[in-house]
Amino acid sequence: MCLTHTPHETEALGEALAHRLAPGEVVALFGGLGAGKTAFVRGLAAGLGCTGEVSSPTYALVHEYPGKLPLAHFDMYRIEGWDALESTGWYAYLEGAYVLAVEWSEHIAAALPKQYWRVEIAPGPKENTRVVTITQKRAEEDTA
Repeated sequence: MCLTHTPHETEALGEALAHRLAPGEVVALFGGLGAGKTAFVRGLAAGLGCTGEVSSPTYALVHEYPGKLPLAHFDMYRIEGWDALESTGWYAYLEGAYVLAVEWSEHIAAALPKQYWRVEIAPGPKENTRVVTITQKRAEEDTA
């Protein structure tokens, strides 16, 4: 668990995680509106050597950023049902060379792979602070 005080610090956490990622890995982001999910993804993109300005893919549903390791950035807020998920290209991306960053992962929890990085971002004790918890979910932990 980390406490960040600025969006820049939240980005720095994303950048640090990026150095541990490989193609095909999923970073599932959880947190409310304005929590800092997109700031975290900006850091991921920087750490992966991606180019282009990172913005929330709210209406496009997915943005691609080329880089040393390419990034596919999803917004699953409006995804309701398997057909809608399929229309994003989700399953094809899972088998590709991209690192996947997924905002609003709670909307597709059943479709997340058995192994993924879980990033929870919550408001902190003071204005503009965030509590960021990063855990690695592994297949062998899925016994429930």
